[in-house]
Amino acid sequence: MLFSANIGFLYTELPIPDRIRAAKRDGFDAVECHFPYDVPAAEVKAALEETGLAMLGLNTVPGNTAAGDFGLAALAGREDEARAAVEQAVEYGAAIGAANVHVMAGRTDGGAAAEAAYRATLAHACDLAAMKGMAVLIEPINLRDAKGYHLSRVEHAAEIVEALGRDNLRIMFDCYHTQIMQGDLSLRFLAHREVIGHVQIAAVPDRGEPDGGEICFERLLGGFAEAGWSAPVGAEYKPRGGSTAGGLGWLGPMRAALA
Repeated sequence: MLFSANIGFLYTELPIPDRIRAAKRDGFDAVECHFPYDVPAAEVKAALEETGLAMLGLNTVPGNTAAGDFGLAALAGREDEARAAVEQAVEYGAAIGAANVHVMAGRTDGGAAAEAAYRATLAHACDLAAMKGMAVLIEPINLRDAKGYHLSRVEHAAEIVEALGRDNLRIMFDCYHTQIMQGDLSLRFLAHREVIGHVQIAAVPDRGEPDGGEICFERLLGGFAEAGWSAPVGAEYKPRGGSTAGGLGWLGPMRAALA
């Protein structure tokens, strides 16, 4: 099993290019990030080329977080902002060779106008990403951590993928969020395997290293591998002790268990 370091949560004491280098040093097979836009794309690309690590994805900007924003794509009336965020992510992602753009939905009332805005923004994102050879990811996020988030169930995400019919639109299957919202991870993964584009892990309920909490990832990911999953799994967790390197005791044993 291959593992990707989510450098939005890991190695945060370092500048982003050095986070990539640290991930390589510590044995990760790829990296992914959240919002790298303050760093020139050339610097990120240079670190990726130096280490040989692939950048699996990045997020669209969340908006005005001080005002409660957590994504823009489903916010009716703010379509121009949402499209600008998509265009920024696709342009930056293409410059660093990222495989995917995660389009963040945002907090909404869950109504028809929000859903229509979301689908229109996603269609635009898919069109732009396709021209760069990239894919678009949508991620169900749990409502405990992100109250009012528009997309919180895997089945809703699958409905959107089917309705839009875009070959480059896929689901980000985050085991932490899905366990909190719905559970039944193995069967839910199998049911939607064909439209899942990325997998992420973290302990539940504390979102720490994946060797603790209520999910046995060795068994869960073993089942995913048996179902044909071979891409790197994203380690998107918040180190319990604050130090990423100090909490990596899980990586070797989990890799060995899944060999």
